[in-house]
Amino acid sequence: MAMVLGKPGVDGLGGAVGVLREWQYDGAPMQLHPGDLGWFWRSGAEATAAAVRTWSRDGRILAVGLLDGPGLLRLTIAPDAQGDEELARQLVADVTGPERGVLPEGRVSVEAPTGALVRDLLFEEGWNTDEPWTPLRRDLTEPVEDPGVRIEVVGPEQAHLRTAVQRAAFDGSTFADEHWRAMAAGPPYADARCLVAFDERGRAVAAVTVWSAGPGRPGLLEPMGVHREHRGQGYGKAITVAAAAALQELGSSSALVCTPSSHVGAVATYTSAGFQPRPEIRDRYRDA
Repeated sequence: MAMVLGKPGVDGLGGAVGVLREWQYDGAPMQLHPGDLGWFWRSGAEATAAAVRTWSRDGRILAVGLLDGPGLLRLTIAPDAQGDEELARQLVADVTGPERGVLPEGRVSVEAPTGALVRDLLFEEGWNTDEPWTPLRRDLTEPVEDPGVRIEVVGPEQAHLRTAVQRAAFDGSTFADEHWRAMAAGPPYADARCLVAFDERGRAVAAVTVWSAGPGRPGLLEPMGVHREHRGQGYGKAITVAAAAALQELGSSSALVCTPSSHVGAVATYTSAGFQPRPEIRDRYRDA
């Protein structure tokens, strides 16, 4: 049967999340995680469905893409299909032809797992290599140390603390309480936690959201931030250690995070919290 490009709709999002869970395993290249869809869900189920694409053959989903911002397709592929030539050529055709409606005209980028054939084919089509990102991983088979500060798991009553730290940590963030409620209502959040760290005066100083992909699979930190007025005091390390502990409680085998390599301070923070840098990764991009 021919490859089918699909827009799953709200009712089909569960299938996309389900295969993303199945595709996570220790040792896999950094790839789209169910938590990435979960974090996107802050814009609502309809917006998330509009941003997701699937590629299927014989009724089986072989690839899932998330249009994560203007001109960026974050793409991952079933582990046993990353060398599938028919799939790879279909993916290239769909992302290089604006009439296919996957990516707009102009400068566009595709994130795909290292080693996937689609990356080579895009390179052959003249796509360039973008700025490097650093994935980091912490093994969770050993006990996680105490973070050294007060940590609370956020529920609806504390959502305002979580959203306020997000806005104070990321310039231009518009994360509001209604976004948190939309995110928390999404299926991926059933296996997620939001954590907030407090200083000795009881002020919320750092926050993180962690996403499990199920027991025995890698979990994801997305996002982590420290309030701009409380940086340089170790709160980034503390909340990251707490994130690892929370994922361990959720049954995750390891904790993953990815940050632009140019964010030297972020790489140092994750490393200080026991995360090991892995080889850099780069998206493929095409200029306008």
